[in-house]
Amino acid sequence: MKILGISAYYHDSAAALVEAGSVLAAAQEERFTRKKHDASFPSNAARFCLDSQNLRLQDLDAIIYYEKPLLTFERLLETYLAAAPRGGRSFVAAMQVWVKEKLFLKSEIRKSLHQLAIEMAQQRGEPEPAKTALPELLFSEHHLSHAGAAFYPSPFEAAAVLCMDGVGEWATTSAWLGEGNTLTPLWEISFPHSLGLLYSAFTYYCGFKVNSGEYKLMGLAPYGKPTHAETIRRHLVDIKPDGTFRLDLSYFKFHRGFRMTGRKFHQLFGRPPRQGETELSQFHMDLAASIQEVTEEIVLKLARSLRRETGATNLCLSGGVALNCVANGKLLREGIFERIWIQPAAGDAGSALGAALVAWHQHFQGPRSPQPDDAMRGTYLGPRFSNGAVKAYLRSVEAPFQELEDGPLFERLAELLDAGKVIGWFNGAMEFGPRALGGRSILGDPRNRQMQSVMNLKIKYRESFRPFAPSVLEEEAANQFELAASSPYMLLVAPVKAELCTPMGPEAEQLFGIEKLKLSRSSLPAITHVDYSARVQTVTPRTNPRYYNLIKAFQRRTGCPTVVNTSFNVRGEPIVCSPEDAYRCFMRTEMDVLVLENQLLLKEEQPQRNQDESWKDEFELD
Repeated sequence: MKILGISAYYHDSAAALVEAGSVLAAAQEERFTRKKHDASFPSNAARFCLDSQNLRLQDLDAIIYYEKPLLTFERLLETYLAAAPRGGRSFVAAMQVWVKEKLFLKSEIRKSLHQLAIEMAQQRGEPEPAKTALPELLFSEHHLSHAGAAFYPSPFEAAAVLCMDGVGEWATTSAWLGEGNTLTPLWEISFPHSLGLLYSAFTYYCGFKVNSGEYKLMGLAPYGKPTHAETIRRHLVDIKPDGTFRLDLSYFKFHRGFRMTGRKFHQLFGRPPRQGETELSQFHMDLAASIQEVTEEIVLKLARSLRRETGATNLCLSGGVALNCVANGKLLREGIFERIWIQPAAGDAGSALGAALVAWHQHFQGPRSPQPDDAMRGTYLGPRFSNGAVKAYLRSVEAPFQELEDGPLFERLAELLDAGKVIGWFNGAMEFGPRALGGRSILGDPRNRQMQSVMNLKIKYRESFRPFAPSVLEEEAANQFELAASSPYMLLVAPVKAELCTPMGPEAEQLFGIEKLKLSRSSLPAITHVDYSARVQTVTPRTNPRYYNLIKAFQRRTGCPTVVNTSFNVRGEPIVCSPEDAYRCFMRTEMDVLVLENQLLLKEEQPQRNQDESWKDEFELD
């Protein structure tokens, strides 16, 4: 039985294909359209999933959408009516979108699916299929899809499941018990009381984009002190001992307006919201540290309550808040649960997969067999390109390259990393989810003190405060980090080993905010954040043997089993998908080396005509 799951029309649309409970393919639409956080119907992602298995839409047994639109519409109506007459302009704008596009989403989805089926038939030279040939269309619920994405691919036979995000139809936080192939709902917290929206309110207030800038706020937090945490607890959110909470809505506008915060919120903190691209002050860093502390408090209290209620020893996490890897790391170190598994595509994109698994296990009552690691296949579920396809493209743009077998290639790359070169690494299938995990990555030497600033300012074109993550050989992780579990999806932050850290002298006390970057804090300065932490990815030969062997070659040359790993993109663009995307990014930045499968390209050898800088004129700052 083959099932296609789709998420769309809000943000991060995606498609995922499942056969008898096995994950076959998954991808986000943004990777194909090159429009970051693309919310449109995932035609390209769905076509990829089907083409990867040589399937047509008519070959599927079911298609499932990740939530129930009419329940969301009900929530919008009730929320605006409760706030009336305030929020009138926002209500009119929202209703225009709903009446035009979303109220009749079932027919809109069927229309888009039929158009996709026609296009695929034309591509194959087949007759156009009738609408009646399309499979059954099912609808999941938003948090059920999150829960399905969290539990069903996990390695656990049984586990507690905690889903935390902005909002689904009504739920903002939900708890479940997963056993075998069943998910049993336990309780939920409903809109407008939302941990995700609380965090997003501070994202907005500090001048970052909601639904994309939350990880910037998390990265900013270690530069500050939680001096406003008590103010947040006293005025904005009432946290109960069991972790449940209520917001004081008089400070917010997300439930009735275009903005996240209101005048009362701004008066509480003594200034208006920061405008994007203006200077970040110590005030904003302290705010980031404060909301991070409050978020961690809520997550830990909810987890303890869930452990007491269920008796479960395993915990699964999903929803956008599950991408807060600092909170995840603290949750792991607290030892509330023996084992934790986090869905790598924890946001709405991953709900396409969760919905497909819900259809198989819940609707069709399909069996489930947990895998020893997990069922995500390292989350390498997207498009892959053969050496032949890569070479054909490079020849079409007359790009000089050298083709090397794996062994010599890895040794050469280890030499280049050791020499301080920045390498674009395009390898195998594209990752599903927001993290680059050695499929579409930019790599550097973590021992290099200049590497963080070079990669931020000359490669990624982003804020200098942003930390970079390490990829470390799994068997060496305990020698580099205080990490008591594997972290294949870069969703856990852990302290760098004390013996690798550099004690700070008196001069450190004189530095504030971004100035803290001036001091090297460990023998791995490029991946050590100012609080001596790192967002760790552990790499094994089971899921990505080529990436593992590259790091192994670097270890043989330098003794260091770790490389810097950041996503292969520049600020404002999605992670690259195709060789063309990768070469364009390579030529637009000051990256030194590009590897496309077994093809090695050096920047100084590339023709000047391939360097296109016109994109900078229209560059979208996020």
